[in-house]
Amino acid sequence: MPEILPFRAWRYNEDLGKKIDEITSPLFDVVTEKQLEKLYTNPYASIHLSVPKGDSPADNAREIIEKWKNEGILQQDPIPGIYVYYQYYSLPGSVKEFTRKGFVINIRLHEWEEKKILRHELTMPTQVNTRIDLLEKTEFNLSPTHGYYTDEKNSLEEYMDEAMLNPIYETEDYQGVRDALAVIHDWKVIREFKALLNDKPVILADGHHRFDASMTFWRKRREQPGHKGNEGYNYHLMYLTNTQSEDIRIMPTHRLLQGMDDLNEEALLEKLDVNFIIKPIEDAFMLPEVIRGKKWAFGLLFKDKAFKLRLKENVPFEVYKSPTKSNLLDVSIAHKFIIEMGLDIPLREQHRSDKITYDRSFSDCYAKVLTGENQMAIVLNEVSMDDVKEICYSGQSLPQKTTFFYPKVISGFVFSSLRENEFEFPFGLSF
Repeated sequence: MPEILPFRAWRYNEDLGKKIDEITSPLFDVVTEKQLEKLYTNPYASIHLSVPKGDSPADNAREIIEKWKNEGILQQDPIPGIYVYYQYYSLPGSVKEFTRKGFVINIRLHEWEEKKILRHELTMPTQVNTRIDLLEKTEFNLSPTHGYYTDEKNSLEEYMDEAMLNPIYETEDYQGVRDALAVIHDWKVIREFKALLNDKPVILADGHHRFDASMTFWRKRREQPGHKGNEGYNYHLMYLTNTQSEDIRIMPTHRLLQGMDDLNEEALLEKLDVNFIIKPIEDAFMLPEVIRGKKWAFGLLFKDKAFKLRLKENVPFEVYKSPTKSNLLDVSIAHKFIIEMGLDIPLREQHRSDKITYDRSFSDCYAKVLTGENQMAIVLNEVSMDDVKEICYSGQSLPQKTTFFYPKVISGFVFSSLRENEFEFPFGLSF
């Protein structure tokens, strides 16, 4: 259903491309202060564009981009292509190497109600505003968002595998993931990509703030005189992967709680006993294993105690006005039956509560509770891709901080310009 276009990427020049591992960076919303401090020491690191410094960061990013273009630090590929992007990774406790296969393209923007691109969670306005300013000032897509399409036959994979025989870049990133980039220029193959995606809705998996920024920019610009519909601002840079891949991983995001002066563990367990089967766990570090694969099962972690919770069969779902697939997810059950009904933090207040924080790493949660930084943790299972698809296709959204699609893409492989003289195709090419 969405229209995709190849594009002429802006990339680092050949000499800097040989040092690509030194200038790529984590995405703006996952980079740590320690990583920032190190990355800023390299004058050509992509972090200077995605997380610019100064009192006017967006203006600074625009000046850097113009400087790098003029000095040849960034150079634009002469002809458009589809940029194949593979990520090779492993998981703790497994010797298997997984490969997430995908490609980076420009995708036409549509209003949400058209259901050509489906959001899977809501965004936070402050972060969106930051991204809007950066996009308006630079007219540069600095990193692709991440979307999923569905192709049961994996019909594009052979073309991507062939392109990856001659990668442009290969590097190991901050996650320990091996990233590789290649390009497809064959117009016949590109048309096959376009034809397949014309019939497939795309689920926006990661990068909602950057995508919302593109939507806001597009809405503003299309109201101006001379709008035709084929300008660069009508498109957004996206990395697309297939939901049917066996190498997709969606990691859970656990809940940490603090600042509850009146927390009484015994009283909490007594409240939870109404709706949960509660079982003490001797080895707290085994909580993820104990609950893995079990529906509506959770780990409850205190400083010196750990418990497995399993929702009872006769749980009163009538507490929901109308139960939906979204609010019957594990994460929704945790927020309703543990945090609201157990800890007395109303659902409507939870998204802005300073008592709730989030962490993807169980080891971090364990350490934070053990040291007293947090009072307790709720350990969750991951959500399945089938659940994500069902909820998004039905028009619903998942609760915030439900999914962590692993691994994250990196910033610095390719950039995409929205300016007309840099967006349009040369030589009269048409796709």
